[in-house]
Amino acid sequence: MFDLLIKGGYIMIPILFCSVLSVAIIIERFLSLRTERVVPRIFFNRIKALLLEGHINEVLAICSKSDKPIAKVLEAGIMKYYFGRDEIKEAIEDAGRHEAAKLEKYLGVLNTIAGIAPLLGLLGTVSGMIKAFSVISVVGVGQPEKLAAGISEALIATAAGLTVAIPTLVFHNYFAEKVDRLVLEMEKRSIELTEILAQNQRDEWKV
Repeated sequence: MFDLLIKGGYIMIPILFCSVLSVAIIIERFLSLRTERVVPRIFFNRIKALLLEGHINEVLAICSKSDKPIAKVLEAGIMKYYFGRDEIKEAIEDAGRHEAAKLEKYLGVLNTIAGIAPLLGLLGTVSGMIKAFSVISVVGVGQPEKLAAGISEALIATAAGLTVAIPTLVFHNYFAEKVDRLVLEMEKRSIELTEILAQNQRDEWKV
């Protein structure tokens, strides 16, 4: 492996950096975009049960201490509890957009890596071919072993760039789709809780 890095030339340094960064982001996103972290079922059911019983302050205390996205969305809605249903809904939607942006964290970096890795490989290809033609201009084509270094650099750089870009693009698309699913789930749950808050508010007014 180390020999390939050496033979690939200096362009292998940024390609290697891209690969390490890509792997780090992929691992981080796998951990952060778990459904049980974003919209945990047990947490949601507990909050729902408390809201149905009218324990608004207790729910607010739980949400304020939680780092779960659904908790932050609900906390924003409860803070507008006495301002009416429309205010609650607007606060939840604003918080939802903010949390959705957090879920998309680092996806832009993955997209950039998927775009520049093959270009770096192409740059390495051009560099290798320039070296190969420089050798030809000096010694001609009668000594192919002297051409090997340039041609090898060109092929290795191209392969390395594609090796980084292809899986990075696949994971970027996978995470983008998962974020969309999580946002829809969060919106669905938020609407359900908004209705409970609105009903609680109507019940208080009746009393």
